[in-house]
Amino acid sequence: MASRCSFSTLSLTCNKNKNKNFIPSNPCKTSLLIDPKCSSSVCLGTSPATAAGISETFSKLKQQKKVAFIPYITAGDPDLQTTAKALKLLDNCGADVIELGVPFSEPIADGPVIQASMRRALKNGTNLKAITSMLEEVVPQLSCPIALLSYYNAIHNCGVETFISMIKDCGVHGLIVPDLPFEESAHLMRKAVKKDIELTLLVTPTTQPDRRKAIVDATEGFIYLVSTTGVTGIRSNLNSQVKFHLEKMKKETTKPVAVGFGISRPEHVKQLSRWGADGVIVGSAIVKKLGEAESSEEGLRRVASFVKALKAALPQHSLCENEDKAYGSQLLQSSKCSV
Repeated sequence: MASRCSFSTLSLTCNKNKNKNFIPSNPCKTSLLIDPKCSSSVCLGTSPATAAGISETFSKLKQQKKVAFIPYITAGDPDLQTTAKALKLLDNCGADVIELGVPFSEPIADGPVIQASMRRALKNGTNLKAITSMLEEVVPQLSCPIALLSYYNAIHNCGVETFISMIKDCGVHGLIVPDLPFEESAHLMRKAVKKDIELTLLVTPTTQPDRRKAIVDATEGFIYLVSTTGVTGIRSNLNSQVKFHLEKMKKETTKPVAVGFGISRPEHVKQLSRWGADGVIVGSAIVKKLGEAESSEEGLRRVASFVKALKAALPQHSLCENEDKAYGSQLLQSSKCSV
């Protein structure tokens, strides 16, 4: 009998219920979203090889002197079918890591845009089992790793070991738990390490030096530097102290540091790359375009256009890097992340 694990309004079914005979979709097939009015297309997926892990991804980017682009979306907003398309679109438009949020009824680290996206996802009945089932089909079609963002109640109520096994089985590479204090992370860290899940920890502008060092030493994948105190959200300007914190952390560790919270404009992305960030995380601005559009198709078009602008602001990045090498560029001639 499947055990039921619920937290607040989100009900989780914790049995694996894996399809042992699952065969990934044809890796040579490219899915397109066609706008019948303008005959333009948005590329939703190609035929990548198995994605590298998060640490390996950052290592390769460092060798190439590139900055990681890390978009965030909420699973199930506006629905899981659109989430699957958005994951493929973001991957094909050059995401280096994708952060995927598990909807939760009390997202204390998030601002109004992501809170609203989680309410919409929960209203649609999105749950962990549905998310992992979707990822089982989509992850084999992606060339970049997925980092799941989940509040700790989901993990605790489902059982740490069960939760980690579920996300490992569907192909997730990393885990971010924004409300888990470092002092209480050891058990989750041990279970994650055993399953080769990279647990990323957060550092804030107010984190004390001794505690920051402990977090930096323990974190896997990358260090998540919160750009400002408060919650996620779209901001007009970057906190000038981010440069100072980046410089300090670069002296303390060789691990990659990615900056998130309030990153919403191409000029923010460009500035952070100049300040030495190894990665930039863009969440609320993407979620707003995807979740608040009149239709999922329009939302995807808006995201594709926005991502193009963000990617263009990063050094030495080319758009739509994940083309199908095996089948040649002619396969994707009509699907170049265009809108």
